Amino acid sequence: MSPVEDGTATIAAALEQVAPRLRRLRDQRGTTLTELAAATGISRSTLSRLETGQRRPSLELLLPLSQVYRVPLDDLVGAPDVADPRIRLRPRRLKGHTVIPLSRHPAAAQAWKIVIPTSKTTPEPRVHEGHGWLYVLSGRMRLVLGDEDVVLEQGEVVEFDTATPHWFGSTGEDVAEVLSLYGRPGERMRRFAVPAAAGGASAARKSR
Repeated sequence: MSPVEDGTATIAAALEQVAPRLRRLRDQRGTTLTELAAATGISRSTLSRLETGQRRPSLELLLPLSQVYRVPLDDLVGAPDVADPRIRLRPRRLKGHTVIPLSRHPAAAQAWKIVIPTSKTTPEPRVHEGHGWLYVLSGRMRLVLGDEDVVLEQGEVVEFDTATPHWFGSTGEDVAEVLSLYGRPGERMRRFAVPAAAGGASAARKSR
């Protein structure tokens, strides 16, 4: 087989795996085709044909799916690993935040480093299925969670059900860096008993 034929066969084999990956990913997220169509702007029938292999995947179709699922395009098409072991993080802008993905496997809990600018001070609460954790790496972060409105300091963490209306942003004072973890519905953080440290974490303070 010539190099050209070998490359064509490799591409065809990768594309054949896109359909089952898309179906498996949607099942893992507990999302319906109707909900996915509303989120991506792709018709329900097109999404169905993608998942059954009746529609050839294209960048125009896969890009909005990767954004909604919050997974790299490489995970959807099964791009092969390369010899370079370094992970190149690619920041992107999302709702005014700078978001750096830290996880790559769509079936696992998703992790991001989020940089919150001082301009993001207007709460825009939203809800979705799953479970979330936020850890403040630096600065101070404002969190609106249901009826609560609190400020988290560096080193503080919060865990919550994302079905509760929530929003997090800047206190307006300085840039904040946050580690964000998202788990699928029913997934919870595993806790291990460790000796108590002196002092302990400070309690969240009411927003001023």
